[in-house]
Amino acid sequence: MKNLVKIFLLVLGLGIAFASTAQTAEKVVLNQTPGAFEQTELKLEEGKSYVFEVKNDGVDHKVGFVIAPKGKTDQKNHIKEGYLAKTIANGESAQSQTVTLEKGEYVYFCPLNPTPQYSIIVE
Repeated sequence: MKNLVKIFLLVLGLGIAFASTAQTAEKVVLNQTPGAFEQTELKLEEGKSYVFEVKNDGVDHKVGFVIAPKGKTDQKNHIKEGYLAKTIANGESAQSQTVTLEKGEYVYFCPLNPTPQYSIIVE
């Protein structure tokens, strides 16, 4: 029984230690204007967690946000965690879920505005 208690306390301690060192997501703030994002390229770190916050700054209709691997922008390849919680009207903002990307090249764009495809380089 004492060994069981020791094992439980060890596992509990490791869990607490892991949780306290867990990385929090970095916020990437993007402003979407009529037909464009103000930021045209992002350089991010592989394995790091990000939350994307998009603000509709002057677009007279709702906008969205998509992240996809470069050259694979059809819906089946969208990184679903990168979608905003809702489409956003002028003056509003919304956030994605936490996104962690592997090394490579990606693009981001608004499928509703529409905007050009902008580059995300993950190193």
